[in-house]
Amino acid sequence: MTALTLIRHGQANSHARNEAEYDRLSSLGHQQARWLGEHLRSIGGFDRVVSGSMRRQRETAAGLNLDARPQREDPRLNELDYFALSKALEARDGIPFPDGPMAFAAHVPQVLQMWREGHAAPDHETYDHFRARVFGALTDAARDGPGAVLVTSTGVIATLCALALGLEAEMKARMFLRIMNTSVHRFVFDGDTLHLAQFGATPHLDLPDRHAARTYY
Repeated sequence: MTALTLIRHGQANSHARNEAEYDRLSSLGHQQARWLGEHLRSIGGFDRVVSGSMRRQRETAAGLNLDARPQREDPRLNELDYFALSKALEARDGIPFPDGPMAFAAHVPQVLQMWREGHAAPDHETYDHFRARVFGALTDAARDGPGAVLVTSTGVIATLCALALGLEAEMKARMFLRIMNTSVHRFVFDGDTLHLAQFGATPHLDLPDRHAARTYY
């Protein structure tokens, strides 16, 4: 069996209304990454770091400060383009981009369902392609053996959870909404079968004085 550790990036610019504005860590996001790095160094067992090529993912990987380990980028760990999908949903159904957490919670299932049904723009990455590329990235990381830390995003983690657990779209959307910034997830390959071994751990934020640093957006 081969175990792999996946980490969601730190808090990004939660007030953004497009991908370019969103794709950078906030001050808290940088701190979350530093705290998590301290925890990972204390438990050891990691020999390489792989991140997506998005800025928020690269900044999180750097903030972990696991510089003694080889670090590289794999664009297959990049997030789905939620802002572009949101524009497609608004154009089709007149549903505007959400203006707060409650509205966002209702918005996510609508966006993901539209995407799964193939109603995004013709030039947008299909759901099937996204699912195949993220599974391919995990499979290739597993071939290199255990000890990998993969820094990625919510949609990637939720998709892999859905694949491992056989979840339908509604449950995947619920998981999408419950993945905290810099949360730790562990997947295990047993042969060609993917298992979820840990979901949403935040050991670096469980100290009483860090509870306020637990964020979803």
